[in-house]
Amino acid sequence: MAEPTTVAPPTHDEVMAVLGTVIDPELGADIVTLGMVPGVSVADDGVVDVGIKLTIGGCPLRAEIKREVQERVGLHPGVTDVTITWGEMNAEERSEVMSKARWNARGQAPDTEIPASCHVLAIASGKGGVGKSSVTVNLAAALAGAGHTVGVLDADIWGFSVPRLLGISDRMEAETVPGADKPKIMPNELPVGDGLLKVVSTGFLVDESTALMWRGLMLTKAVEQFLADVAWGELDYLLIDMPPGTGDVQMGLARLLPRTSMVIVTTPALAAQKVAQRAADMAKRSFLPVVGVIENMSAFTCDHGETYALFGSGGGLALADEIDAPLLGEVPLESAVAAGNDAGRPVSIGHDGAAADVFRSIADRIVAEIAPPTTADEVDMAGCSARMLDAVAAAFDD
Repeated sequence: MAEPTTVAPPTHDEVMAVLGTVIDPELGADIVTLGMVPGVSVADDGVVDVGIKLTIGGCPLRAEIKREVQERVGLHPGVTDVTITWGEMNAEERSEVMSKARWNARGQAPDTEIPASCHVLAIASGKGGVGKSSVTVNLAAALAGAGHTVGVLDADIWGFSVPRLLGISDRMEAETVPGADKPKIMPNELPVGDGLLKVVSTGFLVDESTALMWRGLMLTKAVEQFLADVAWGELDYLLIDMPPGTGDVQMGLARLLPRTSMVIVTTPALAAQKVAQRAADMAKRSFLPVVGVIENMSAFTCDHGETYALFGSGGGLALADEIDAPLLGEVPLESAVAAGNDAGRPVSIGHDGAAADVFRSIADRIVAEIAPPTTADEVDMAGCSARMLDAVAAAFDD
């Protein structure tokens, strides 16, 4: 039997306010906001029972959450004991909690070297083998050829191919940068027309034949280092060649660069379209807008003018309709694309042909409609808006 107290027990709202300071160390938000506290009861004798639902019953952080709850609630002079009634979330509740955690993570994104004026486009796919890396380098080269400064980040850490596709083999080196507290990694640079490519890849750190046997956490840390420790300088666009699927790197990018927009690459085949839909679903769940779909390896036209849909037809348009995003273009299957990739000279640079024309038209559409270059005035206005929001938030906190 709990000892009676001479101080009145806390109210329900007071207990909830205290629980709002208990942070789930894995999800990075407080347990009340995350919906992990279904109920609280306060007895007249000062015994407080807190209901807590964990994402899984065997959560390894259970003991830490228990300690935090009991210590913080127990500080109230009217509390004689703190008990916890444990529960486990169902699939719907778990999905809602993860969605809240991802949204909160957007507001806690770490600082990176990517300038505020830069448009970030992640080139993603649901599966490998759809030519995502080829699309990335050809779009980047087309944008640079139009006079823009374009960063290319090879986030496919295991399956890096950007160095070969762009014909770059120089190793990246760290240099002292004015104003930086430590040396920064310098991206490799490749002038293209009136523009410039700045390229970063693990392929510039290891030999091309080396297998990187890294687990998920190391992959995410590598991407984080490429964003925070590379001296990117001025950029109009950053194109990120994503690994296939919906794993650690994709989730890490959503946390590190929440202003990223996604372009989904698929082939005409129905099976590829269905798999690519998962990448779009991941973007939606991570609050990243999908700004377009590109169908790669579309129909093949032979020398005598006959066209063959070797991989089927309609996959790109079907995916675009399904996810309510524009179909940016259909890149035909051409030997010139493969030859350019093998030679380290993307077909979108100084080549004629249907594929080159499609890549350049997609780049033009990106500049004109999807992500027009940001002016200095717009950057200043964004900064003002951010400061205004900070001031409003501070006023409410006070």
